[in-house]
Amino acid sequence: MQRWRGLGDLPGSWGRCVVTIGVFDGVHRGHRELISRTVRAAAERGVPSVVLTFDPHPSEVIRPGSHPAQLTTLRRKAELVEGLGVDVFCVLPFTLELSRLTAHEFVHEVLVDKLHAAAVIVGENFTFGAKAAGDVSLLRTLGKRFGFVAFGAELQGLLAQEQTENEITFSSTYVRSCIDAGDVIAASEALGRPHRLEGIVVRGDGRGHDLGYPTANLSTPRFAAVPADGVYAAWFTRSSDPGGRLRAAVSVGTNPTFSGRERTVEAFVLDIDEDFYGQHVALDFVAKLRDQVRFPTSEGLVKQIDEDVTRTRQLLDGQD
Repeated sequence: MQRWRGLGDLPGSWGRCVVTIGVFDGVHRGHRELISRTVRAAAERGVPSVVLTFDPHPSEVIRPGSHPAQLTTLRRKAELVEGLGVDVFCVLPFTLELSRLTAHEFVHEVLVDKLHAAAVIVGENFTFGAKAAGDVSLLRTLGKRFGFVAFGAELQGLLAQEQTENEITFSSTYVRSCIDAGDVIAASEALGRPHRLEGIVVRGDGRGHDLGYPTANLSTPRFAAVPADGVYAAWFTRSSDPGGRLRAAVSVGTNPTFSGRERTVEAFVLDIDEDFYGQHVALDFVAKLRDQVRFPTSEGLVKQIDEDVTRTRQLLDGQD
């Protein structure tokens, strides 16, 4: 898969293509269906498939301070998209200038003049152009004028886990709300895989080591979607060994037993004695074990951690 930053370096021989457009944060099941349709449509026409996305998040440029929690880093997003068979992953730097392009200008300058789109496939609620004035209907109209076809794909949904009649639409907003509530199982259902949190392992206060449970303390990206405070069972992987999953019991919160104030993410990695300091690692959250609790003694905390580790092992055994 080719990875482009902007549209300034398109090959001189670039011809037609099939494009899908969106932020695609999380690359959840709805996104994957949309991207897969794009890949199939491109294959039928014998042209490349292009995923056109934006960085930074448009909301942060238009309304500074409103950046939503980020479900996937840009690198992770590219990896997930590549796994779907896409030919080109194009990141368009989102600037104030870009945000001011009218819907007509965006289509003409980006989709027609630059990408030579033969077809554009988007979600049915897709909007574009200054003040989000463009919609799928306008995209179809402009397609007829400029020589491409446009499709607005119906968003896929799923029944709530309680098996009620309420249908939940796949969306990044829904996934964020699940993670913010600590419901990583529901988030996994919508994503089609566990929610991943990445970061660099940094030095902590060493308290876990003193308790007999040394932890890898993650420094996470600024806007990362960190699950609600609690203790979780998760898979731990190192960028240097992406295929080597390790079991981990993960604490998210402020360490109330020791009157902590700073919110941290600490992973006790089972069955390995290693200092992960300085390594880039990832946590794939499988299930929440419990809420954060303040224990009157460190002995009580250690007893609870023993139980957390046992439950983590039970939950993750057989998933290797």
